[in-house]
Amino acid sequence: MGENIKLVANNKKAYFDYFIEDKYEAGIALHGTEVKSLRMGKCSVKESFLRIENGEVFIYGMHISPYEKGNIFNKDPLRVRKLLMHKYEINKIAGQLALKGFTLVPLSVYFKDSIVKVEIGLARGKKLYDKREDIAKKDIRREAEKDFKVKNLY
Repeated sequence: MGENIKLVANNKKAYFDYFIEDKYEAGIALHGTEVKSLRMGKCSVKESFLRIENGEVFIYGMHISPYEKGNIFNKDPLRVRKLLMHKYEINKIAGQLALKGFTLVPLSVYFKDSIVKVEIGLARGKKLYDKREDIAKKDIRREAEKDFKVKNLY
């Protein structure tokens, strides 16, 4: 059975600001018009973050634009949404969050077949020098690719 995956929103900044140690897939509790908005690609997770409260995972600051053809059923675009995960996964994550320096960040929102999923990452914050190191590596790779292209032209 082939999985049909359609990316809705991506959080590239998370990979720049954090070392992603582990990734998890979670469902998300949504209302009808929110799903319609997501199908149209109207979603942003750049400013969002996750918290575990009373054994449940919630996503804050995830922006889903109101559905244009919607009406009174449109919900608040920035409302707190519950993520659906197995209890043992939540407990495992909570145990690792108790360790110093770990946080939960949303990495992407996508449709898996017809179900909305959120990929979340267990992350450790990068220091400024780590970010500089990443930028330097990217520059070196870019230069190497440019040189390679120039050599292949002749």
